[in-house]
Amino acid sequence: MATRKQASPGNQSTMNPQPDTIRDDYRGSGKLDGKVALVTGGDSGIGRSVAVHFAREGADVAILYLSEDGDARDTADMVEAEGRRCLLIRGDARREARCRSAVARTVKTLGRLDVLVNNLADHVPQDTLEDITPAQLRDTFENNVFPFFHLTRHALAHMGKGSAIINTGSVTSFRGSDHLIDYASTKGAIETFTYSLAKNVVERGIRVNGVAPGPIWTPLIASSFSKKEQREFGRNTPMKRPGQPSELGPAYVYLASADSSYVTGQFLHVNGGGFMG
Repeated sequence: MATRKQASPGNQSTMNPQPDTIRDDYRGSGKLDGKVALVTGGDSGIGRSVAVHFAREGADVAILYLSEDGDARDTADMVEAEGRRCLLIRGDARREARCRSAVARTVKTLGRLDVLVNNLADHVPQDTLEDITPAQLRDTFENNVFPFFHLTRHALAHMGKGSAIINTGSVTSFRGSDHLIDYASTKGAIETFTYSLAKNVVERGIRVNGVAPGPIWTPLIASSFSKKEQREFGRNTPMKRPGQPSELGPAYVYLASADSSYVTGQFLHVNGGGFMG
């Protein structure tokens, strides 16, 4: 696998090899017909895969992204190729006002909000706890956790019975990570947030679940890992390879659709057998 280090947060368009967004033989069956979804980090990687899978299943999609305009436009083109609408919302989700605006724009432009996918994340590997500065710790939590609270708080005003919230966690919150201590800690917070919110809104008919990816080939990896680390990425799993975003998208479809009507407060683990390693 040819690799090169990118500047954070990374662009999918320059990755080599390119991540696989959706399988050519994935057939939509109308599982999300008439639905509207807001996907954060939807410009690339897992978020792009989610957006395109949702579109193939009949949903219109809004994506909130930081600054990667080219990647975002590519995602919109893929969604629109499925015959669905795609609203691009640029901005820093660490800002509560941006989260409020993103929800409002989604509802105003696409007419409703049925599914929220909280998917933003960043990490900076460090060898020891002492290497994690107070500034890095603050930035990691502000980027990885705060937007989940802000977006969900505003989205709930527009959601009701049958709506779904899906949070992207990580295998690291379940097994730990010696070089991503602060990142794994944020994912632990997201895990607990998911369980707690599920209990809080269950009587409103809103389901809250999460997906815990293992090593997935995304721009986050290309921008934060060295060339050597990229070459070895995923080889420590029983499947001996990294996963592709296309292998994550169907899990989000399941949790967003009526197929999972009796599922809340749960995590789906898509990790190449990560707990077996």
